[in-house]
Amino acid sequence: MLSLEEIFYIAEKKIQDPLFRKNKGLGNEVGYYIFDYPAEQELFVRERIESIRKKNENSDDEYKIVVFDLYDITINILKDKGYLEKCFEFEKKKGFDRITKSVGNMLKITSSDSLLIQHIKKNTPEKSVIFITGIGKSYPILRSHTLLNNLHQVIDRVPVVMFYPGSYDGQELVLFGKIKDDNYYRAFKMVD
Repeated sequence: MLSLEEIFYIAEKKIQDPLFRKNKGLGNEVGYYIFDYPAEQELFVRERIESIRKKNENSDDEYKIVVFDLYDITINILKDKGYLEKCFEFEKKKGFDRITKSVGNMLKITSSDSLLIQHIKKNTPEKSVIFITGIGKSYPILRSHTLLNNLHQVIDRVPVVMFYPGSYDGQELVLFGKIKDDNYYRAFKMVD
């Protein structure tokens, strides 16, 4: 079994391959990839993602790695709309379940014009590779299957790599190794 460091090395080499960035998977499907990892390795994964991003930023590569942390985007949208402090009060009065539903509705999570999807689309350069992070931090407001389904509708010109704190067997996602998602995904495993 490969170590996480070895998996990152293979993934980084794969991203540097021009064929990867043409964004065509098997059967010319859009190139969506899931990089799954043990949730307890979250801090290591964050450090490696930042290292890869910085290395790309300081290189002469013809593409840009763009990292979108879904949790940070959500917090920034709430701040920009003046809702963040109101969310704290709403949670105290109505509870966690109600606030997660309300924030999800405000962000239009289940819609193809989701505020998160709009942000990603607007901030993705032509020649880039998208890294999606913050899946674990955003749970339960955001579910990965919802994000992937909506992203598929609007991002098809660049590869997308979703970093997933759990497991992915090529069909099924299990968040934190405990929360099973009953949806089928048309995404490739980043490293087998």
